[in-house]
Amino acid sequence: MNIVTDTNALAELCQSLAKADYVTIDTEFIREKTYYPQLCLIQVANDDLEAIIDPLADGIDLKPLFTLLQDDSIIKVIHGGRQDVEIFYYLSGEIPHPLFDTQIAGMVCGFGDQVGYEAMINKILNIQIDKGSRFTDWSHRPLSDKQLAYAMADVTHLRLAYKYITERIENLNRSKWVMEEMKILTSPSTYQNPPDQAWERIKINTRKRRALAILKETAAWREETAQRDDEPRGRILRDNALTEIALHPPKTTQELRKMRSIHPSFFDGKRPDELLEAVKRGQEIPDKNCPKKDKPTPLPSNIGPVVEMLRVLLRIKCEEHNVAPKLLANTRDLEQIAANDKADIPALKGWRYDVFGKSALAVKQGKIGFVIENNEIHIRDLDAGLA
Repeated sequence: MNIVTDTNALAELCQSLAKADYVTIDTEFIREKTYYPQLCLIQVANDDLEAIIDPLADGIDLKPLFTLLQDDSIIKVIHGGRQDVEIFYYLSGEIPHPLFDTQIAGMVCGFGDQVGYEAMINKILNIQIDKGSRFTDWSHRPLSDKQLAYAMADVTHLRLAYKYITERIENLNRSKWVMEEMKILTSPSTYQNPPDQAWERIKINTRKRRALAILKETAAWREETAQRDDEPRGRILRDNALTEIALHPPKTTQELRKMRSIHPSFFDGKRPDELLEAVKRGQEIPDKNCPKKDKPTPLPSNIGPVVEMLRVLLRIKCEEHNVAPKLLANTRDLEQIAANDKADIPALKGWRYDVFGKSALAVKQGKIGFVIENNEIHIRDLDAGLA
């Protein structure tokens, strides 16, 4: 097994990989005790090469790999690789491109919702991957041959899976669909966590703007602290502590200590004072500048049957096109379509509109309906003008 542990060997490997039109990539990492993922292994392969890169090796510089990841002539193949891309983005400041995620591609050609790597390899290649090393501490050295073989399998089998899926996508003429779905992976905003937006991810049972202002400031402080100290958010303060503070803002450290949601270890150091300052900032925001959460527009009370009809249509279209339902629309999307023909949702845009959205609106408008034949539901045109 080729294990790369120095910069010169890495440069030679990347020069060889650059001769092919694609490279499969996977990483092993840990992040239980850190904010940012800690990269422990990088696995790469193409038709002619396969190797493991040890980023923890003394003195190794990953710059040759980062250069390869930015080469427009080489497709970087991943599977469910959002966290892999996140790692490279944090380390290099650049998103690898072009990207091809076989999990996303699999959703548009019959492999279901977010199919796992092992399940996909088993279905395509009839190979059962040994999962015994899944919970390895990848920062440990030395790693056993079994652990390294497990890691290597994440990119070696991916080569054939990639070829199978790309051929299937081309035969179905769905390359455009896949490219649309890859956009979220290539957007820097996917991997950025602005502190001033951190509060929007926290569930709080109030719409009081002052409480939201305090939540915004304290959540921003926690996010900044987590990023600065490279520590998981939850190890600093849990979400329920932030919501309790927002609803019952403390003024002193003694009041903070009375909150059951805050662990005693939090009071070691300067963090209590910093948190109280954040609470104060939230209390001093002018009323007109306090954030707010708009109350969701209530849906019409009579749309239930329409939603159920759209649910039937969704199932039919997914089976007809062999597409994962989650990729086309969820329950909230169906409710929005039932309530509003011009709802601003993905299901009424792009390829989703062609596959499902157009027919969904036609159902609402009475242009198409359902019939049962031989215990199967079929779609029938009720309007000769429907294409």
